[in-house]
Amino acid sequence: MYERLLKTIGSLGAPKVLVVGDFMLDVYVYGDAVRISPEAPVPVLKVIETEYRCGGAASVAADLAALGAAPVCVGLVGQDAEGRRIKQSLLDLGADVSAIHEMADRPTVTKQRLIGLAQHRHKQQLMRIDRETTDPVPIELGEALLKQYRTCLAGVDIVCLQDYNKGVLTSLVCQQMIVLAADAGKRLLVDPTPGSDYTKYSSATLITPNRHEASMACGFEIRTISDAARAAEHLLTDLRLEAVVVTLDKEGAYLATGEVRELVPVKPRTVYDVTGAGDVVLATLAISLASNSDYLTAVHLANIAGGIEVEKFGASTVTRAEMEREIARLYGARNNKVRPLEALLEQLSWRRDRHQRIVFTNGCFDVLHRGHIEYLEFCRAQGDVVVVGLNSDRSVRALKGPSRPVNPERDRAAVLSGLECVDFITLFDEPSVLGLIQKVRPDVLVKGGDYDKKGVVGWQFVESYGGRVAMAPLIEDRSSTDTIERIQALQPRMA
Repeated sequence: MYERLLKTIGSLGAPKVLVVGDFMLDVYVYGDAVRISPEAPVPVLKVIETEYRCGGAASVAADLAALGAAPVCVGLVGQDAEGRRIKQSLLDLGADVSAIHEMADRPTVTKQRLIGLAQHRHKQQLMRIDRETTDPVPIELGEALLKQYRTCLAGVDIVCLQDYNKGVLTSLVCQQMIVLAADAGKRLLVDPTPGSDYTKYSSATLITPNRHEASMACGFEIRTISDAARAAEHLLTDLRLEAVVVTLDKEGAYLATGEVRELVPVKPRTVYDVTGAGDVVLATLAISLASNSDYLTAVHLANIAGGIEVEKFGASTVTRAEMEREIARLYGARNNKVRPLEALLEQLSWRRDRHQRIVFTNGCFDVLHRGHIEYLEFCRAQGDVVVVGLNSDRSVRALKGPSRPVNPERDRAAVLSGLECVDFITLFDEPSVLGLIQKVRPDVLVKGGDYDKKGVVGWQFVESYGGRVAMAPLIEDRSSTDTIERIQALQPRMA
């Protein structure tokens, strides 16, 4: 899974994603709540900062832009400062906002949150003030939106409908958009609004209801994974969908497709704010599927993105770099540092695509000591990725005699895996390390300072393509052999 997720992140590309729905502005008013009003038992908020963020469908577009996609937006805002702010924010992110209509008689949907700060740091939402009109858009405006939608559809890779029930995605508009997308051969994903009737989403490609939304749509409460499976099956069949993803907060997400019925779990984490989690899940699914990911991998990535988002305050974007780090944290466990050669080379190829310098060294690393640690930290200072070629037990015996190694290869690899300065370990069995070096093709080859450069195996090969050899300084009187001899010398006294 580790390699598959990283490989998918690395191949996401920059698809064009058509985002349709309720474009909203989130306003965060931060202030110190330092006293209670003498007029009433309420806190007094002394405003120190006001922040504006994209909300609703605008949040999905911002999430897509942060992940490297190119959002194309269809929707409406009011002819007001809030609407202009949304359009400018999306323009700054590289989104196409030419199909966002401005209405004189309908305000931009705005959610203003009053945030109290304790000691200037700890954020606590005190109140939310909504400014909106949720009446269905007039028929003629719906037709205008559909016309823009048709125009944009041919040039995009996938479609997202983000429905907050603010009057844009009426049943008629939804159904026509779904039909048009199907006719154009485009997949269409829906983040639905809460409701008991989801027929307006019939024949979409995928919908992503959360636990509460799926409970309302199916008419029974989802308490267990079996309940989620039953709800997903119901929606899949009744709405003639290709896939359903029921998000289940701390339990992950349940995926149902024609071939797959599977719970995709999440790792436990501290939830700070769930605002915007559904937006980033929809955006991650869209960019993943547009880049030819399978559904299961796309849901894994969406879980990861959603998990990162809920640890932030408010509706926040998530980047590929954040997801890569989170994948490494969640799946790059110590035993994953030990790779067979083929898997290692695939990982190094991915790292090179990101212009990371590969550092290689090799050795037995039997009875680890201070000299080893400082040597490996020297390796870390030479580049971005440190690969250790570890002599197998058989090759150690060939080099050092039948009494070595003291620690078997599995234990030696486990100890190296615990070092932060080591990224990958691969075992080799050959008498010479040259063949491994030729396959790894490191940017930097490191060897101890007790060698002359011309005595370093592989130096000519590495320098032939522009790599370099680095000689690490040695610490005197520190070696595995010396350590073993000192231990052996203690045995008579211990007896």
